[in-house]
Amino acid sequence: MKIENPNPIQWHFAERAQKLQSSVIREILKITMRPEIISFAGGLPSPATFPVERMKAAFDTVLSNNGKVALQYGPTDGYLPLREWVANSLSIDGATISPEQVLMVSGSQQGLDLLGKVLIDEGSKVLVETPSYLGALQAFSVYGPEFVSIPTDDSGLLPEAVGSVGAGARLLYALPNFQNPTGRTLSLERRVALVDTCARLGLPLIEDDPYGSLSYNGAPLPKMLTMNPNGVIYMGSFSKVLTPGIRLGYVVAPQPLVRKLEQAKQATDLHTAQLTQMVVHEVIKDGFLAEHIPIIRALYADRCAAMLAALTEFFPAEVSWTKPEGGMFIWVTLPQHIDSMALLDEAIAQNVAFVPGAPFYANDPQHNTLRLSFVTVTPERIREGVAKLGKLIAAKL
Repeated sequence: MKIENPNPIQWHFAERAQKLQSSVIREILKITMRPEIISFAGGLPSPATFPVERMKAAFDTVLSNNGKVALQYGPTDGYLPLREWVANSLSIDGATISPEQVLMVSGSQQGLDLLGKVLIDEGSKVLVETPSYLGALQAFSVYGPEFVSIPTDDSGLLPEAVGSVGAGARLLYALPNFQNPTGRTLSLERRVALVDTCARLGLPLIEDDPYGSLSYNGAPLPKMLTMNPNGVIYMGSFSKVLTPGIRLGYVVAPQPLVRKLEQAKQATDLHTAQLTQMVVHEVIKDGFLAEHIPIIRALYADRCAAMLAALTEFFPAEVSWTKPEGGMFIWVTLPQHIDSMALLDEAIAQNVAFVPGAPFYANDPQHNTLRLSFVTVTPERIREGVAKLGKLIAAKL
């Protein structure tokens, strides 16, 4: 029986819920679903790279041969054969990683949330790059940290800046390869220096590496994990090399931390979907990624070159941008007086979208910056969109 004229519920949200904010990127993506929009906004891998037939065959194989296991609850730490594959793939350059150090998670974003839940108290000092990945800032912000911004330049984070502020910090979060949002790569010398500095400080270093396989020349720099497996927390993902729709990532860390992360995950979702883990293992177990990733690299390198050429042709001389050697992003710096958020409104009116740079800063946002993603746009549309942006920027000089 329906209750007549019930009083409206007065929702009393928890303090942490009141602090939550929508992702600027996710809000912009609602607009970019319109087909007429040339979108440089989303950090989305190109659907042209998704191995649909291979995935379909793997689903059929797993469900036909082991369907009752695939459709059942699974262990919290993940499907053992897949954890063994991850451990073996990371046991390089003299490092030995065991499956017990691997926790499968429901996408890298869950890994970030679990790390925040386990390592951060309200007021804890957390070190991040300037700028940093928006998703990490969102995940950590729920736990009320004090963000400390570490300066960067074209070669990435400055390790010497960590030593003066790192004492007592809970963690340092970094993306060394083709960073989101800037596309920059942390040099080998700085990797060594950063690992050494964090080791001396007893500071946990999170190496978030979703783009490491996407080096255009196929020769990524050494992983910081291999330099200090006891002090570096490594995060990987299948989103950029297979498909984001499966929501499958992993965290590799010393066993005491992995066990705490596992306990936190039990309180979150019990386990990552057994079916998708078994399917991914079926796809990759015989070396498929070695043949598939070069296809992704070639496509992304071509589209990056198209955007860099268009930027040189159409953007005013007063504008500068990064020149990535892999990954999915270019970072643009405008003259100081141009606000990229206001520019976005004008760009959308011209059917072009990008992500303003300010949300990527934990502190002191720079409003004259923006991120361009090129991998889902054809070279022809890249040229058209960049030309429109160039005209809008030139009109503000």
